[in-house]
Amino acid sequence: MAATYDFPSDLLAGQEELHQVRAELSALLRRLPWSVEPLDGFSDDNGWRKVERPASPGWTADEQAEVEKLRRREHELAVFVSTHRYWAELTGADRIHARSQLKHAHENTPENEQQPS
Repeated sequence: MAATYDFPSDLLAGQEELHQVRAELSALLRRLPWSVEPLDGFSDDNGWRKVERPASPGWTADEQAEVEKLRRREHELAVFVSTHRYWAELTGADRIHARSQLKHAHENTPENEQQPS
């Protein structure tokens, strides 16, 4: 049976917010034009695969600020989670296994578990 860990609530909350911020940043980056600066489109088939990009209007100042805000928060949360005092209680393989379990802890919450039919 796999070991279970009693993660502190602030560590769980930090990891959950980190998941949320990363998802929000990823969704934002998918919506934005491919280039931050305005650039002409191009087509290149001289490499091992063809690459095509439409013209990019670039990102607005608000879009750049939103990406920067999310990246800054992502960094803050990653540092908080990875340097949390809880990790000092564990050693070696236990620490590695616990970190992996923490990354997936949100998948095991009651609202995410399947109800038996």
